[in-house]
Amino acid sequence: MNRKFFSVLILLLSLCPSVLMAQLERSKEFKDKYQLKEVVILSRHNIRSPLSTNGSELSKLTPHQWTQWSSAPSELTSRGGVLETIMGQFFRKWVVDEGLFKENATPSVDDVNFYANSMQRTIATAQYFSSGFMPLANIRVAHRYNASTMDPVFCPRLTKVSEAFRKEALKEIAAMGGKKGIVGINEGLKDSYETTARVLDLKDSPACKNGTTCAFDDYNTQFIFKLNDEPKMKGSLKQANSASDAFILQYYEEPDAQKAAFGHDITLQDWEKIARIKDVYGDVLFTAPIVAVNVAHPLLMYMSDELNAKNRKFTFLCGHDSNIASVDAALGVEDYSLPHSIEKKTPIGSKVVFEKWADKDGKEYIAINLVYQSTDQLRHLALLDLQNPPMIYPLKLKGLTANADGLYSFEDVNGRFTEAIRAYDKIQ
Repeated sequence: MNRKFFSVLILLLSLCPSVLMAQLERSKEFKDKYQLKEVVILSRHNIRSPLSTNGSELSKLTPHQWTQWSSAPSELTSRGGVLETIMGQFFRKWVVDEGLFKENATPSVDDVNFYANSMQRTIATAQYFSSGFMPLANIRVAHRYNASTMDPVFCPRLTKVSEAFRKEALKEIAAMGGKKGIVGINEGLKDSYETTARVLDLKDSPACKNGTTCAFDDYNTQFIFKLNDEPKMKGSLKQANSASDAFILQYYEEPDAQKAAFGHDITLQDWEKIARIKDVYGDVLFTAPIVAVNVAHPLLMYMSDELNAKNRKFTFLCGHDSNIASVDAALGVEDYSLPHSIEKKTPIGSKVVFEKWADKDGKEYIAINLVYQSTDQLRHLALLDLQNPPMIYPLKLKGLTANADGLYSFEDVNGRFTEAIRAYDKIQ
C-alpha cells in the first residue's frame, strides 16, 4: 500500500510539481529550522468592471450587451471586494500560524505598511484585504493622490526614452515572436483571435457593419514609446486585448458561464484561448528586459527599501498586472504558466509574495511565491483557509540557486534588486 501511494505521489508531482509541492504545508522540520520574519506583497487589484459602457470602442465590437456591473467603469466590483476579503482572511490565518502576528493583532505603524496606487480599484482592494487580514486594526491604506490619479510609483511609464532605447526595445519584443518577429507574435495568437471574434459575434457587430473591424487580422503591431507615458501599441493585439480583458472579467463576475459567453457554449480551453491574448499583450508591452527595468524602477526601489526596513513585518502594495509583469521581468523571474487559471501570468487579485525567513543563526533567506485564487475559486467565491488554500506557485530567479528548502539567500535577492535598479541607470 505504501509503495502504491508513493508511486501515485511521484506521478502527481511529475504532472504538476510546483503547485502541488507549494501547497503542502511547511514541514515540522522546516519550521524547526526557520522563523518567518517579514512578508512583502505586490498585489494586483481584484475584479473590476471593464470599459464597456455604451458608446465605448469595446461596446462596438459585439452586438451583445456586456454584463451590468456593480461598479462604475474600471472600479472594483462588489464581488471583487468579497474575494479580496477572503484572501486577506487566508493571509491572516497563515501569518498567525507562522507566529509573525498574534490573532486579532493591532500592530504599530512600523510593523505594517499598506500602500496603494491612487485608483479606486487599488485603494479598495487594499482596504478589503486589510479588513480580512486584521479586522480589529483599522489599518490605514496610504495613497498619495486623489482617487483616479496614477501614482508614479505604480504607473508603468517610461522615464527614459531615446532612439537607442526604442531600437533595443523593439528588438527584444520582436524576439518573442521568433523568426517572424512581431508578426510571429500575432500568428501565435491566430486561434485565440478567431475564438474571441466568434464569441463576440464580431461579424455582426457595429464595428464590422461600419467597416472598421470584422476580424482581428492586423498582424503588423506598431509600438509607441513616449517619454513619461506607458508603452502603447496599435493593431489587432490591442483591439483583441480589450475584448479579452472584458470577457475574463465577465466570466469571473457572471455565475452563468454561457451567459458570460454571450450565449455560446464554449469550453474551459476556449476561455484559456481568450485569456491568452491578454497574457501575451502584457508580456509584449511590459516584459522586454529594457522596458521592464525602465517602467518598474520606482517600484523596485520601494520594494527593496521595504525588504530592508528594520522594523517592518508586513507590507502590502496594491497595483496592477503591469506592475507584477514588469517587476518579475526586471528581477529575472523564470517563465511560468499557472495551472488552474485561465490567466496564466497575472490572474486577477494575484500577489507576488516575498517571504523573509531566518534560521537559528540569524541568517536570512527569501522565498518568492505567486499566490492567486483559481478560476473556480474566483467564480464560486470559495472560502479560503489553511486546509483550503489559494493556489501558491513558487517563482524561480534565473541564475540564482535556492537551498535544499527552496529558499534564496537574502544577500542574493538583495543583489538581484540592486542589479535591476542599476540596469535603469545604464539606459541611454
